[in-house]
Amino acid sequence: MTRKRIMSGMRPTGFLHLGNYFGALENWVKLQEEYDCYFSIADWHALTTSYEDTGELKENIINIAVDWISAGLDPEKSTIFIQSSIKEIAELHLLLSMNVPLSWLERCPTYKDQMQQLKEKNIATYGFLGYPNLQAADILIHKADVVPVGEDQLPHLELAREIARRFNYIYGETFPEPQAKLNQIKMLPGLDGRKMSKSYDNTIALSDSPDVIREKVRTMITDPQRIKKTDPGNPDVCAVHDFHKVFTEEAHVGNIREDCIGGTIGCVQCKKQLAENIVKFMAPMYERRIKLLEDRGRIIEILKDGTDRARRFAKETMSEVYDKMNMLELE
Repeated sequence: MTRKRIMSGMRPTGFLHLGNYFGALENWVKLQEEYDCYFSIADWHALTTSYEDTGELKENIINIAVDWISAGLDPEKSTIFIQSSIKEIAELHLLLSMNVPLSWLERCPTYKDQMQQLKEKNIATYGFLGYPNLQAADILIHKADVVPVGEDQLPHLELAREIARRFNYIYGETFPEPQAKLNQIKMLPGLDGRKMSKSYDNTIALSDSPDVIREKVRTMITDPQRIKKTDPGNPDVCAVHDFHKVFTEEAHVGNIREDCIGGTIGCVQCKKQLAENIVKFMAPMYERRIKLLEDRGRIIEILKDGTDRARRFAKETMSEVYDKMNMLELE
């Protein structure tokens, strides 16, 4: 029985952190057991907001591949590839841009939000406006049936569906309309209680060693009203307690909460327990990372193999697209 195909990706903008893991990567690892998965290292998308700073892009591509595989993505089960090495994606992006109305791109909520949030960057570019169209090309080139997304990404996927629908209407049935598969997300704040983000420097990276994890947890923000160990604490305003709900056995979370409220456990002890739980959880990832980094050539080999598989499928799709559009393809 043919498996349904999944397509997703991440931009290589630095080391991944626990927010990335629980926001998407954990789901990907599970999905590869029941779907034909294509996962793109989306380096062209990274240029939409960071085109002026590409000094670390090559290394970031390697790092994200290591993060993915260390977290459990299996190159034997999933196709892991570099977006920019599939030139057919750029071809399809160009052809789709000929019939995608400008108003569709301008109404994208992420476009408006990012323009506001990144005012300090000059991102009023053709590439940034058109990145939802490039995203659609990523999905459609591999004829994905399903795309795992968070709720905030649903407008992007709906736009990809509209683009597929419009192409099919004009040129004939070619692309399936990809369906959303909402990610099951465990929400984690950053070390300071804000959203976990590299820009806030408040993350625990998937690449952090056990000692680095322990030091980061030691600095976490707790209930600001609690001064002494015996003071009653409020777990509901404490980032440490939010982490306990993810990394501590469910049977023990209630005890920790009661001890905090009753002032029978101090923040230092609470953090030490949490740190060891996180270290234990991340130990398999860290061990796989160390082993993988011993052979950098193997990482390149995995990327080449995955990119070759992705390219073969993309070429087949583009041959069909050229045929449907009545264009003369000489190759």
